[in-house]
Amino acid sequence: MAAPQADKYTQFVSRGVGKDLAKRLGLPQPALLRRFDPTAPLLTGPVLVEGSTPGADALATALLGWGLDVRRHATPKEKLAAIVLVLDAIGDPGEFSVPVRSVGASLRDLLPNGRIVTLSRPAAAELEPALAAARHGVDGFVRSLAKELRAGATANGILLADGVEPDAASALAALRFFLSGRSAFVDGQFLTAGAPGGGGPVDWARPLTGRVAVVTGAARGIGAAIARTLARDGAQVVAVDVPAAGDHLAAVANAIHGTALQLDITAADAGERILEHAFARHGRLDIVVHNAGITRDKLLANMDAGRWDAVLAVNISSQLRMNAAFLADARFHAKPKIVSVASTSGIAGNRGQTNYAASKAGVIGMVRATAALLAPYGGTINAVAPGFIETEMTAKIPFATREVARRLNSLQQGGTPEDVAEAIAFLASDAAAGISGNVLRVCGQNLVGQ
Repeated sequence: MAAPQADKYTQFVSRGVGKDLAKRLGLPQPALLRRFDPTAPLLTGPVLVEGSTPGADALATALLGWGLDVRRHATPKEKLAAIVLVLDAIGDPGEFSVPVRSVGASLRDLLPNGRIVTLSRPAAAELEPALAAARHGVDGFVRSLAKELRAGATANGILLADGVEPDAASALAALRFFLSGRSAFVDGQFLTAGAPGGGGPVDWARPLTGRVAVVTGAARGIGAAIARTLARDGAQVVAVDVPAAGDHLAAVANAIHGTALQLDITAADAGERILEHAFARHGRLDIVVHNAGITRDKLLANMDAGRWDAVLAVNISSQLRMNAAFLADARFHAKPKIVSVASTSGIAGNRGQTNYAASKAGVIGMVRATAALLAPYGGTINAVAPGFIETEMTAKIPFATREVARRLNSLQQGGTPEDVAEAIAFLASDAAAGISGNVLRVCGQNLVGQ
């Protein structure tokens, strides 16, 4: 798969005359991001593990097992590929000072495209106030730190549910995702490791080998990138799209040696037809990616029933109906994985998109409620919420508006369809078995609707 290309401005200011000019004029200087390369090492440089708890010690040992160059104490002026801050036992806001200032002292040593990841525990209303304040304080710390980093570096966090230790399989899987190039456009975000996870060794090179995945809306754009990425990671892919996109759909399916299914997902029997095709052609179904979606933008004062109903029918009602069909079929009960594509519009809202934002917020609500229904089968469901992604649709936005939208995030650039696909591929893998009901934003930490 060809490497995604940065926008022309990012390419121009990343080197030589363009870099000098942007610096002199005070213009944004987005970095070329380190994206996933299956042939490249996870990190190229030392990892500093900050923290004094047994969990920090156990995590450092686990990272040594990955072949990483681990430091437990910073060496002045030694360049670092990543800093992992373990706050699993923090109990009062006053306990922040020492570990956080220690990280601050090492920030100037962080290499371009470096990673900072925290491991802490979620706050809850029933906790003692000081404990809840300390735990939720990590949220503000990470999101603010992410906005201070430069040169393509990111900061993200992992929340450890009760009974999940820093070296649990689910925590390590989330950590590996955040450390890798798969998370290049994920910044200022959290994943919750809600269960220990695990169940055997993971083939990190091809984690989806032997799995069969369905991707809706696969004919072009983000859907095509998802299909390609799942296939690269070892999955047999069923590419689904409407008959009108048949030629593009066939091209995608042929390129990845998958199969194509022309289908209107709003049909009452769409779920059953997907199951029939997957089992007839591949003998199983393990992963469903709900990517298909439409927009019909209008201010609410001008919104007609056709625009509203069409968006809700495709973007959320079809997913609910198909999921009901999948859950009702015992053949989909062997550790199934569902990943839905939501949107930052469903989190922050967007002018002229009341219908679209309602549908994508609905996806988020559906995902959180469905997690409990999949748990008895060892299954998971998560959502990925893209921000500004470089697609054919965003290329049609007027130039000035498009440029502003690109720069309104901590990484000062748009993401690529592959960025969304990498997050989905991770959540669809067995490595993420302990992660369910999450909503992961792939938006470069867009400044609106954190």
